[in-house]
Amino acid sequence: MKAVVYEKPFNVVVKDVDDPRIQHPNDVIVRVTSTAICGSDLHMYEGRTAAKPGIVFGHENLGIVEEVGSGVTSLSEGDRVVMPFNVACGFCKNCLAGKTGFCLTVNPGFAGGAYGYVAMGPYTGGQAERLRVPYADFNCLKLPPGDEFENDFVLLADIFPTGYHGCELAQVKPGESVAVFGAGPVGLMAAYSALLRGASKVFSVDRVPERLAKAEEIGAIPIDFTQGDPAEQIKEQTNGEGTDKGVDAVGYQATSHKDTSHEEPAVVLNALVDTVRPTGMLGVPGLYVPSDPGGPDEHAKHGQLLVSIGKMFEKGQQMGTGQCNVKQYNRQLRDLIIAGRAKPSFVVSHTLPLEQAPQAYEKFDKRIEGYTKVVLRPGHALAA
Repeated sequence: MKAVVYEKPFNVVVKDVDDPRIQHPNDVIVRVTSTAICGSDLHMYEGRTAAKPGIVFGHENLGIVEEVGSGVTSLSEGDRVVMPFNVACGFCKNCLAGKTGFCLTVNPGFAGGAYGYVAMGPYTGGQAERLRVPYADFNCLKLPPGDEFENDFVLLADIFPTGYHGCELAQVKPGESVAVFGAGPVGLMAAYSALLRGASKVFSVDRVPERLAKAEEIGAIPIDFTQGDPAEQIKEQTNGEGTDKGVDAVGYQATSHKDTSHEEPAVVLNALVDTVRPTGMLGVPGLYVPSDPGGPDEHAKHGQLLVSIGKMFEKGQQMGTGQCNVKQYNRQLRDLIIAGRAKPSFVVSHTLPLEQAPQAYEKFDKRIEGYTKVVLRPGHALAA
């Protein structure tokens, strides 16, 4: 089958790899109809991780069940399904508590597994024509048959639940004000989710004009951080108080308003501490890593950042962090899509055949030609 394979930093190719096969009675094989490129894929693409040549990328996957293991009870050939990026067992301590992003079974020695991602277990990615799904009864979410909502449903694998998770970590409630730093796909989903949860005012902080325009389209207030300290800009619009809640949808590759050419890994965390009012809450779904070979200094290379914990303590703020437990949210978000209450596909800028993945990665990485969220269609499975 054809798949997107990492060869070296800034170089992926579409090439033939072995077809997946049933390895356990609880497996299914899915024919992939849509698979998205994620911002976190770029960390591997850019050589910012320990990813080895040969890894097949892709953790945002949707498709049709093609083969069913003998132990699978709830799925049949022909079912349309979307898979959380988290690979989870469903029965360990963390899965039983709903913390499926931190499964203790699927990746021994590490809490959590994922498709096509370095250090997240032996699970081949889905930027390919087919995908093996382990613990399939638990990991597959059934969708209505057909191809309606294809670009909405594929976002249930990661970014829609992850944006919502940022709001859950910050405990966003109706009527509250929220600052979301980052207006990439996850940041836009966090701002959208805050509005879905009834926030009265949502600020979206970024510097890319297309992203800020998209944030404004959904009802958020755009804040261009190249025009000055974003915390001060937001305080000017909140009577000097700051927001009730804040979400970091940027992570460790952040840059400051003073110099956008230089990374400051803790700058968004510190900006949130400044932006959110005393006793407010911070949600941090943005990616932070314990090891970053490309970090700007030795501490950053080991995931050690200088965060204003003293000011955070003084303000009595609380913080929630960690990757999204997709299964906590994906069923409810699916039903919002079906009911017409949510349409997350507004973030999708390009729908392309799998063969164009190398060009798509390059343009997405450089943020050019309006590339904000790319959905790949293996085998031209659906009309673009």
